[in-house]
Amino acid sequence: MAKAKGSKTPSRAPRGKDANPRKYKKKTSPLVIDKVEYVDYKDVDLLSRFMSDRAKIRNMRVSGNNRQQQLDIANAIKIAREMALLPYAKRVASASRTRPPRDGDRRPRRDEGFEGPTEGVEVDAVADELDVLDVLDVLDVDAVETDEEV
Repeated sequence: MAKAKGSKTPSRAPRGKDANPRKYKKKTSPLVIDKVEYVDYKDVDLLSRFMSDRAKIRNMRVSGNNRQQQLDIANAIKIAREMALLPYAKRVASASRTRPPRDGDRRPRRDEGFEGPTEGVEVDAVADELDVLDVLDVLDVDAVETDEEV
């Protein structure tokens, strides 16, 4: 499609240094602070500083690395993982939700094969009829210390 004569394209936002009006201080890399010249895959303490709690590699913005440092760190972490010096993933315990097991071994529902008391039977009545000694006989307990003398 041809542009009409005299039409102007909308002006775009400035790019580069002036694109973001909010100025922020770039985070300094731990490699610069510690004056590390060579990133070694055997230096697990250094490499673990660039990994999250789930063993993911942190990105450049979070770690403060430049592009070359980030490439060196990522390659060293990948080699250390292959050599089993660092984990590929860590499990983090969360009690917020529990999932059923994936192997298909699930608990039966109420209406499916539930071997409980049938309708009309009071569970409390059954429990009241049982005596403590009857329960102990079922469990094959020989001697029980009680407050009463037998």
